[in-house]
Amino acid sequence: MRYFLLIVALLFSKSFNAQTDQEVFKRLYKTALTNGKSYEWLDYLSNQIGGRLSGSVNAELAVAWGKQELEALGLDKVWLQPVMVPKWIRGAKEYAYIKSTTGKTTNVNICALGGSVATNPLGVEAEVVEVHSFEELTELGEDKIKGKIVFYNRPMQPDLIQTFEAYGGCVNQRYQGAVEAAKYGAVGVIVRSMTLRLDDLPHTGSMTYNNLPNEKRIPSAAISTNDAELLSSMLKLDERLKFYFKQNCQQLPDVKSYNVIGEITGSEFPNEYIIVGAHLDSWDLGDGSHDDGAGIVQSMEVLRLFKENDMAPKRSIRVVMFMNEENGLRGATEYAKVAKQKGENHIFSLESDAGGFTPRGFSFECNDTIFSTIESWKSLFKPYLIHYFERGGSGADVGPLKTKKNVVAGLRPDSQRYFDHHHAANDTFEHVNKRELELGAATMAALVYLFDQYGIAPNSYENH
Repeated sequence: MRYFLLIVALLFSKSFNAQTDQEVFKRLYKTALTNGKSYEWLDYLSNQIGGRLSGSVNAELAVAWGKQELEALGLDKVWLQPVMVPKWIRGAKEYAYIKSTTGKTTNVNICALGGSVATNPLGVEAEVVEVHSFEELTELGEDKIKGKIVFYNRPMQPDLIQTFEAYGGCVNQRYQGAVEAAKYGAVGVIVRSMTLRLDDLPHTGSMTYNNLPNEKRIPSAAISTNDAELLSSMLKLDERLKFYFKQNCQQLPDVKSYNVIGEITGSEFPNEYIIVGAHLDSWDLGDGSHDDGAGIVQSMEVLRLFKENDMAPKRSIRVVMFMNEENGLRGATEYAKVAKQKGENHIFSLESDAGGFTPRGFSFECNDTIFSTIESWKSLFKPYLIHYFERGGSGADVGPLKTKKNVVAGLRPDSQRYFDHHHAANDTFEHVNKRELELGAATMAALVYLFDQYGIAPNSYENH
């Protein structure tokens, strides 16, 4: 009986290997869409654990959950990789209002930016200077800024189809805004939220003080786009109005956390590594479903799809749940450092960190020769409406793994609605579509399958 089962297994393996790439794709997509687990995982991560800011209790619950779920998949290896992460606490809900020269107040929606200091216990009230760039700030100078609150009101550029490009065009005012304003004696910073939508939701995100001494650090908050429009309009009518805000955040000492890693060991080239990953941490206003719970469960699903379809990879495939992408990138840095110390050859690294929307394709960082090979795979994805194969940025967490000889890539879903939710209180489970999420997972698994089958040798696909 034992020999009979062995023969059956060998015949099945031979039959599977004889399948065409198109047939493998069909199996992966069918399994993800009819028997997927990504949506169920996301439901638990979002609704039972919730927002997972680095250093928080929820982040540690997510680590334990991730390890448990990977072990349940029956992977060859599952482990935790220690990493020290920052611990920033938002504290009690922020409060703000606009105060006219007649004394009338209008409440507005704000949230502290991640890493900001608190206001003093009574809050900050001062006149407002509206600017749209750091150049404007310099032109105004200390005479017109000292003792005031700087209001950065540069919106995301709406005519850019690539919304990440629009985000990149204005995010420096959020990240560096406090440092620049402090140079001229500002007492606080208010930043227009990074979203194309007009709504009442402030969007948080990381900011920095660089090496600014503690006594010169000023509080920094995001204001909703509706309230940014209101403040700007009111300033045109009354330039002497004042803005008041109070926030209670606190930066505590670093704490230990973990990257969560699982591996299916390769049968032919176990020392060549392919990774799929996303960041396990999230901001605290919502439950982090799109950013980046979707990427986490899609990455987990890639390995589950291999297991479910009895696909024994040639190369070692890892899923990596990175900790602390949002406010430090400590997990990615640590993973890359350890990989380098061990001399691990990461031939391909794929990240999902652009939301759980309909997948459109991938962006790749690699040399011309390898990209030529990758482009030859594009026709396999066309039946699934995956047409976007472009050179470009991959992702923050896989970026540290880039070398001149390997490939790093990012899943590129439709991005038009992503910044409606990014870093805001509405980044929640009900805004993720089950089918779109599952299509993304299958698309990632299909690309991983091709890199596993053919590696990154020049023209490997054509010569197969």
